[in-house]
Amino acid sequence: MTEIGESEAATDVPVAFQDPGYRAAVVDLLGAIAYGEISAFERLAEDAKLAPTLADKLALGKMASIQFNHVEPLIARIAALGSEPMVAMEPFVEPFDAFHTKTAPSSWLEGLIKAFVGDGLAADFYREVAAFLDADTRDLIITSLADAGHAGFVVDRVRQAIVDDPRVGGALALWGRRLMGEALSQAQRVAAERDSLAALLAGGVDRPGLDLVALGRMFNRLTENHTHRMAELGLAS
Repeated sequence: MTEIGESEAATDVPVAFQDPGYRAAVVDLLGAIAYGEISAFERLAEDAKLAPTLADKLALGKMASIQFNHVEPLIARIAALGSEPMVAMEPFVEPFDAFHTKTAPSSWLEGLIKAFVGDGLAADFYREVAAFLDADTRDLIITSLADAGHAGFVVDRVRQAIVDDPRVGGALALWGRRLMGEALSQAQRVAAERDSLAALLAGGVDRPGLDLVALGRMFNRLTENHTHRMAELGLAS
């Protein structure tokens, strides 16, 4: 790891980064998001094989490409903070891969819902955490979490599938609930296992944080957003 010089710190890096704990937390968070984008790219590319039409394959391919393009600015920021991007992402490989193994879709529609619901929940969680960061890092994270074209495309395909065969709705609703449970468990596990992220959420002398009540409210907001997404799909949450 290289040290950031005083002149660079004064011009490019916010004062908050003079706190080593804060810098470690930001590097951890960026590493998690970056690997999340890589795994989302891989998953979407794989799910494209299940697409029923060439147009659908192309749409998923475009979504995967957008996810991949988010990675470079994140790893550039990690490097600018004096850390090795591959090392920063490494702690998140196993938990992310385990999550995707547990929630591997068995059909085209399940894959679409996972992209919409699962990625949406992850983005909500990271936006919540980003509220505690310096403006530059917060803006970078918000940009990296921009919709990859999931919303309109997924809602249209899932709603049409339910119109074509109303029986699929119940099974897809169950799938959505399972994704919600697994994703929340994943978010809690990552936050708990990484001391720097736990400290970031807890705040500090000069930074706001989340007590147990506020943390509960945050997870309530995540659940409410999930309910809204399921409703958009025409499914019960």
